[in-house]
This record gives sequence, C-alpha cells and structure tokens, in this order.
Amino acid sequence: MTAKPAATAARATVYGYPRQGPDRELKKAVEGYWKGKVTADALAATARELRRSNWRALADAGVHEVPTGDFSYYDHVLDTSVMVGAVPERHRAAVAADALDGYFAMARGTQEVAPLEMTKWFDTNYHYLVPELGPDTVFTANSAKQVAELSEAVALGLAARPVLLGPVTYLLLSKPAPDADPDFAPLTLLDRLLPVYAEVLADLRAAGAEWVQLDEPALVQDRTPAELNALGRAYRELGALTDRPKLLVASYFDRLGDALPVLAKAPVEGLALDFTDAAAGNLDALAAAGGLPGKRLVAGVVNGRNIWINDLTRSLSTLGTLLGLADRVDVAASCSLLHVPLDAAAERDIDPQIVRWLAFAKQKSAEIVTLAKGLAQGADAIAAELAANRADLASRAGSAITRDPAVRERAAAVTDADARRSQPYPDRAAAQRAHLRLPLLPTTTIGSFPQTSELRAARAGLRAGRLDTAGYEERVRSEIREVIGFQEKTGLDVLVHGEAERNDMVQYFAEQLTGYLATQHGWVQSYGTRYVRPPILAGDISRPEPMTVRWTTYAQSLTDRPVKGMLTGPVTMLAWSFVRDDQPLGETARQVALALRDEVNDLEAAGTSVIQVDEPALRETLPLRAADRPAYLAWATEAFRLTTSGVRPETQIHTHMCYAEFGDIVQAIDDLDADVISLEAARSHMQVARELAVHGYPREAGPGVYDIHSPRVPSAEEAATLLRAGLEAIPAERLWVNPDCGLKTRGWRETRSSLENLVTAARTVRTELSAS
Repeated sequence: MTAKPAATAARATVYGYPRQGPDRELKKAVEGYWKGKVTADALAATARELRRSNWRALADAGVHEVPTGDFSYYDHVLDTSVMVGAVPERHRAAVAADALDGYFAMARGTQEVAPLEMTKWFDTNYHYLVPELGPDTVFTANSAKQVAELSEAVALGLAARPVLLGPVTYLLLSKPAPDADPDFAPLTLLDRLLPVYAEVLADLRAAGAEWVQLDEPALVQDRTPAELNALGRAYRELGALTDRPKLLVASYFDRLGDALPVLAKAPVEGLALDFTDAAAGNLDALAAAGGLPGKRLVAGVVNGRNIWINDLTRSLSTLGTLLGLADRVDVAASCSLLHVPLDAAAERDIDPQIVRWLAFAKQKSAEIVTLAKGLAQGADAIAAELAANRADLASRAGSAITRDPAVRERAAAVTDADARRSQPYPDRAAAQRAHLRLPLLPTTTIGSFPQTSELRAARAGLRAGRLDTAGYEERVRSEIREVIGFQEKTGLDVLVHGEAERNDMVQYFAEQLTGYLATQHGWVQSYGTRYVRPPILAGDISRPEPMTVRWTTYAQSLTDRPVKGMLTGPVTMLAWSFVRDDQPLGETARQVALALRDEVNDLEAAGTSVIQVDEPALRETLPLRAADRPAYLAWATEAFRLTTSGVRPETQIHTHMCYAEFGDIVQAIDDLDADVISLEAARSHMQVARELAVHGYPREAGPGVYDIHSPRVPSAEEAATLLRAGLEAIPAERLWVNPDCGLKTRGWRETRSSLENLVTAARTVRTELSAS
C-alpha cells in the first residue's frame, strides 16, 4: 500500500535518546564526581551540554518534537521516585543534607546504608532502581528536574515534550518497603499518587509544555481486571484536570491487549503505540477498538531496540493504514532510543557496505524523519530514500555473511539426546563430591575480578600498537597470578582466573565466533555508569578455535584447587547482542549453543572439572505475555543443555543469574539441569532462596551474600546473617557461598575486604553447623 498524504502534516518525534554522549562524557563526569575530581557544578554543566547536543542533533535531523526529562544521571525510575518524593526512610537524611549525594546513595548505597534494589527494565538489559513503598508512604511533588530540562529546550526555541514514567507503571514496578507487609500492593497508593502527578503536570504546563508523555509500558504485560480498572480511573482523573498539558500515553515492547480499549476511551489527547513485530496485534486491536477519533496517534514503526535498518516501504504501508484510525498520525521509534548506540557512522572498522545495514540512534532518527515526510507528502517525496533502502535490504539478504551451510546442517542434525546429561543429577552429585572433595558451604566467586587501570591501559596499548602481543599477554598472566594467589590466601574453595583477558562477557566471545560483528563505539547503558558494547549477530555462528582453554589451563597450573572454566551461555549471548531479525531466535540460539558446546568439551579435555555457563539473561528475555513464554523457555533451556550436556558426570556444571525476578522462571531454572546455580540475593534479602525452596529445587545453589553493585563492604556478620537466612530454605549440603555477581566493576581494596569477610562468614556458619 502506498501511503496517501496525511490531512495534518505528520510530525517526527522520539521518546528518548542515548544519554552518555559520543565519548561517554556522562560516565566520566559522574564517576569523576564520585571520586571527588569533578564538582557538582561541573557535572551539571556536562549534563546540560549533553542534553543540548542531543536536542540540537534531533532538531537538525528534522525531528519536530524533542523529548525532555528522559536524561538521567543514573536511572529514570529513580528520578521518578525523587519527583514524587518516594525517598526511603534510610536515605532521607542524606537527601536532605545534599540532594545529589542522597540521589547517588539511593542508587549505590553507602557503607552504612543499603541502596535500592536493582532489576531489569522489562525484557531489556537496562536496569532500574526499584521504588520501595508502604502504607505510610507520603508522596510530595518535586518537579524541579522536569521543569528545568523543559525550560532548557524551550530556551533553545525547540518544540519539546516532557516524558514522565506514568503513575500506574511506577506503582506496578514498585515493591513493598522493608518494613511493610510483604503482601502490600503498591497500586493501592494510586489515589494518593495522582494528586502529585497533577501538580507536576500543572508545573510543566506553566513552564511551556503543550504535550506531556506518560509512559505506561507495564500495560503490555498481563494485567488483572483490578489493575485495568485502576488504569481507567487514573486517566479519567488526570484527563479531567483543567490545569494540565495535553496528555500522550505511551506503551512499547509488546502488544497492549486488554489495556488498549481502556486507554482508547480515556479522556487523554493521544496514544503512542508500538507497531513493530514485537507488538504484532496492536494495529488490528486498535481498529477493533474503533480507532482514536479526534485524537493523536504516535506510531512506533521504527524498531528502537535493534540496530538493523528499517524496511521503509513496509513501515510506510503500516502508517498509511493507520491514517484512517486517528485524527492525526505522527511517526516515532517503538520505544526510547536509549537501548541502541549513538551513531553507526562512527564504526570505521566495519565494512562500509555492512554499515549501510545498520541504524543506531542517529540513523533511526533520520528514518523517522523520512517516514514522516513520506506520510505527509506521499511516497514520491521520498522515492530516492525508498530505493536506497530497498538496495541495502537486498544487499544484506543476499550476503554470504548471513548463511553458512555447514552450520545449518549441524544444527538440523541435533537430537533430544544431545541436550541431556548422561546420568541423572543424584548420580552426578555423588561423582562430583568424590572428585572435588569440597567442604560444607563451599565458597567461590562468580568469575570476573577487578579490571585494574594497568590492565585497561595494556589493552588500550595493544589496540593502539604501543604494546606488542607478548607484552600484553605477560600483563594478563601477571593479573591471573595475582588473582589466584589472593584467592588461595583468602581461603576460597573453587577459584576463578579473573577474566583479565576479557573486555566484556559477551563481546569477548563474539569477537572469536564467526557471524558476529564487534563495534568500537556502540556503547549502550546497562545501569548507572555501566555501559556495554553489544556485538552484532549478523550471520550463522561457529567457533573456529578454542576461546578460553589457554588462560583457564594456565590458571589451573598455579593451584591445586579447582579453577572454574567461565563461559557466557547461549541465551545471554543473544540477549546482550543485537540479534539478527531474519530468522527465529531459537534457531540462532541452537547455533550459538553448538559453538559453546565445543568449548565446554575442550575445557573438560584440558582438565577443567568445574565449568560455569552464565545465563543472567534467561529471565530478562522472558516474553512479557504469559502466553508467549512456554515456547521461549523450551528453546532457551534446550540451548543451555545442548551447551553443557556433552561432559562426564564428575564434571560439575555451574550457571549464574542476577538482578531479575526469578520466581517467574523457577521451573525453567530447574529444567536447565545445571549442578550448581548462583543467584543474586543480597539486595532482595534471600528472596530467591525461598522461591527455590517453595519449588522444591533439588540441586545446589549459591544465593549471593555480597552485593557487588554497591561500593560498600559487607561485614562478616552481615554476610553470615544472609547465609543463615539461606540455610532456612536450602540444606547446608546444597548451599554455596558467593557474591551476587562478577567483580569486574569493583576496586581491589573493597573486593579484598568483602571476599575475606565472605570466607569468614562461611567458616563461622560451618562451625555453628558442626556444633549443632
């Protein structure tokens, strides 16, 4: 279908933009502030310039309406907690003393005070700070940040739309405060929260906002009738306000389902919906609901989560169909562009033809502008862009990079038996106890150790040619020797080599597998100042040669204690990459699993008795709708077992997961058939241990007793207290003692103290058990 010109000229807009800057200026400024090397005023100036640079880039590209309020020093959900005054009691004194330091204390904690819990933002790899609410929570409006950022954009002469996290999603993402009844439902605070939103909306209107966007992504999950009733009530009340801007309610990541007719009838002026493949069904559902007569529809037809170019012809057809369903149709990405890197043109090391297949935030903005022009003026107005786009799509589809017949033949030959261990778990457990001879409550770490400045400098020197390979490898050997020596001295039972040679747990492997592309500047925010460069999965996957055997074997040669081989699992390799969109994910997962299976088997052949295959993204990638989950979990768990099932019974297979709601996937964790699983538990106070116990999980588990995402050092007694709580749910003979996650982002000083305290805690509790 060829889009006809829109009655009202379509506008291009986005919901959010990458925050970090082209050279991660925000990360450097924030971390400099934490170290006392950057003043608060200098940090604010850096942030202000980054915002202005983003807005100018969008406006120069032709985006008609720029977002404000999406920028954050750490996390937009935490910003919302500040906006509504939901500061936990333990942080109020710090916030009152210094708002900025108090903000970072909520995010990171201090030696005296624990931070807010952190978990994944829906099915992305972005982490948010979980609000803590209780029956006594009192909300108060603080719109200073939102008003200031809007005013900055207005002062530049830009049409700007503030973006706020919607009240319903904010409450649905919250959890009961530590002193509240665990069964307390934060959504019951809706009537208390809405007047605060009303005050913020009035402030934004007074500051010049014509429109305000309220993001409600929680509505694309399965919602109860009571939750949908609360949604309807919330927007009837907000819509009835007289002192407010126009309201645009946005959802993304999946289809709206039963929430769509509720919003369509709400007294708001517009809806923003996802119309990419991830939200298939929204278009038909919108038509069935009677469309949006008299309202604005912002159509998310450009994928905001992946990096492949848009099929402009297909998207223009979708937009043309939508013209009859709303008074006005504008064009956007499916969600905030926070989830993609900044500019594909910066990738000088990727073949220029392949770069033409890629669209980062800057290129996606241009696609949105092109589609808005085509919708407003007709397809002929963008004929040249459509022709170039068709040629680029054809180039990718016909490239030899995308298909390897040998890989496809091997994947097609996989049988059910290939994904099953040779013996059941009880027999394997007995063989492993006899082989490894570990003590009760064995101690270990998750894998990575601090990446020192010397190591980072060596890696940069190697890339720049200032250091030769021999010099770099000696630096790595030196780091491994230090890590092994420290672990032996501290008394850890199962050691790791520290991953000194690895830049990132996914990128390191992607750079050694066929079918992957690595970027140099493709940074994406994971949490706070933690940025990653997700590799691009462009074609069929295979492993030309061993990837980890050399360094693991070297580490094992330094000690008599077992050293874990460390791999990233197939689901996480997909979840933390930009995946191909031209075949089902399950097929790609099987290819990755077979490549990793070769590595697992080679590690075992080289004498590695404990092999950890991390799958922190298993829960993260869980579909948002329950109906879609069984199919996903079937191929995801099969991929893990296919990776790990070729080893002997006495080889102990570990896995690791962190910062997710594990209760939703306990059966899938069981189905992985790993011998040992380590999980985040410190911030959630051993909740996962209780969930495993309720499920009757039969294998060994290590719920973390050290929160590595905070700079604070937990005392030995604090770790022992968590360990005792774990023992209430998991028998001592099946309980491991470990941190929540890897230690790459921590400094050596805090790491030493924390692990020494962890080992002391394990020894203390062992003594208590032997005396009981």
